[in-house]
Amino acid sequence: MSKKKTKSHKHDKAAKADLPVPTPPVIGAYNDGTPFDQIQFLEAKLILKPDRFTSVKAFRQFDRLVAKVAKASGVGYTPNPKAPERPEIREITFYDTPDFRLYNAAFILRRRIAYVDGFATGDPELVGKFRHTDEATAMKVDMRPKIEGNYEIKFKAEMLPRKEGPGGYRLLYSHNCQFGQSQWHSAERTTAVALNHAFPALAKLKLPKESHVSLVNEGIVEEIMLPLGILDFGGGRTAKTDISLWRTRGEHKSLVGEFSFQMKFDRKEAVATEQRKRVVEFYVSLQHAVEEWLAFGVTKTAMVYRLRGNPPASHE
Repeated sequence: MSKKKTKSHKHDKAAKADLPVPTPPVIGAYNDGTPFDQIQFLEAKLILKPDRFTSVKAFRQFDRLVAKVAKASGVGYTPNPKAPERPEIREITFYDTPDFRLYNAAFILRRRIAYVDGFATGDPELVGKFRHTDEATAMKVDMRPKIEGNYEIKFKAEMLPRKEGPGGYRLLYSHNCQFGQSQWHSAERTTAVALNHAFPALAKLKLPKESHVSLVNEGIVEEIMLPLGILDFGGGRTAKTDISLWRTRGEHKSLVGEFSFQMKFDRKEAVATEQRKRVVEFYVSLQHAVEEWLAFGVTKTAMVYRLRGNPPASHE
């Protein structure tokens, strides 16, 4: 397939030269001798202004723009034949101390509950993550929990646009641990003692034993999410896409939207240069194509922490 060239932009040259070339793996191990977790996901995100999302039609309009840019960039795009007609609904809450001790230290604690036809379904998902701009710093934090049940570790490189505007990207490294709430057999999950036991990585914060975490800014987020299609960057490297809107429950105040695509691999070194180049070129081209939709310098989590103004320190 011949590769079509998209219209050039003043930032594109710098972006293309700054490919996410994999750095050598950080050699080392956690205290018990287990080798450091390595990045196995690339998740690219575009944070979107919420005002356009007044119905599901806006989701599908954005989907058409993604397909158009993919075609112009020489990237395959297959619509999801099983995409639901109605978006999925999920409830998301964040927990922290009143002075945001977790977030200030680059930790995030989140719970997500799925809803079907207005009723909660499945096991609520708990996620603890350490997110930082430095890969080695994020990698060296041992996010394994001490719980009775099963859990999953996901170490991601997250692409976001540059804070100053479209035309490039910046990277965050998110070291995640997730598990079903039923897998953590604790009656008092919000106490510092219970949290330090479940997430030993939090011990370095030295939270007072009598302290608790509570809802960040008393905010309960309703996420409206629609799975979209599959991007194909060649060589068997594909990425699922989705789009979502976050709004407050009760007031239905729209906070922020997000489009994202995620690629999984065994080793980041296995992703060929040509595939990485296609990812960056598509990502930069999409930014320019949807520039009027974009919100810069924020993340979804940061918006929740800003609900009452005076945002805490951020490592994002």
